[in-house]
Amino acid sequence: MTSPALCIKQAVKTYANGFTALKGVSFSVQPGEFFGLLGPNGAGKTTLISAMAGLSRLTSGQISICGHDVQLEANTTRKLLGVVPQELVFDPFFNVREALKFQSGYFGQRNNDDWIDEIIAGLGLTDKADTNTRNLSGGMKRRVMVALALVHRPPVIVLDEPTAGVDVELRQNLWQFITRLNTDGHTIILTTHYLEEAQSLCNRIAMLKHGEIVALDSTRNLLDTETELRLALTTDQTLPDNLRHYLIKEDDNNHYLLKLADYNQLTALLQILQTQRINVINLNILENDLENVFLRLTSDHVKGTK
Repeated sequence: MTSPALCIKQAVKTYANGFTALKGVSFSVQPGEFFGLLGPNGAGKTTLISAMAGLSRLTSGQISICGHDVQLEANTTRKLLGVVPQELVFDPFFNVREALKFQSGYFGQRNNDDWIDEIIAGLGLTDKADTNTRNLSGGMKRRVMVALALVHRPPVIVLDEPTAGVDVELRQNLWQFITRLNTDGHTIILTTHYLEEAQSLCNRIAMLKHGEIVALDSTRNLLDTETELRLALTTDQTLPDNLRHYLIKEDDNNHYLLKLADYNQLTALLQILQTQRINVINLNILENDLENVFLRLTSDHVKGTK
């Protein structure tokens, strides 16, 4: 039986000051998945990635990469994992090609010029291959960070906010190249605040809040869970009491935002409105997207969250 590309079991991380960043996080990612790890700032994503990369040690729990324990088999897992961090960290004394060759040496990779050329071309760095890294723009430096993480051909690739603050062209180039790697069998784990990226790219998503998993499902299932609709009534009427358990928000103009579990509830709602002779000025079904789901599950300021 093939081992998961990533397996996290009851990961707990408590710092010396008593703050617990991870509270028993467990999930696995299968080989070849394009997986999203989402959450607001402070949810524990960076802490978890740091533990996955072996840069910090969990207080308790276990993380394995392709069946190998991150703590017990650090040399092996380091070769199996490529991490693109949020921070732009590189040696300013090398040009792009030299930096990639030097990084290859860390992993014992030699005579891999063809792969380096492919990475450079795939990430749109061909014109900058002989440019010193300190002279690159922020967007180009971000491309170099991605290239450095891929130079040893890791089967598991972690992208931590890879398109933060970069232009549209880089995003397109990056996702074309990463999607191709995924098609070729590489496992991709993505964290991003651009939720439209996660929605279009990720097959499955985990959402973190305050160090705990609050959702773990396919993207399709997450989008299909609930439906929101806006309802406007005439000023002389109000929403019937037996529909108020659907209510998320109302305003002074007799407009209501309702949340339904599925489309079957819409039929029942319309029947109630008709039976009680409620005059509807406007009814608009809102298309569900990952941003709505994300806010509902992770925000501390949305009705129904803790």
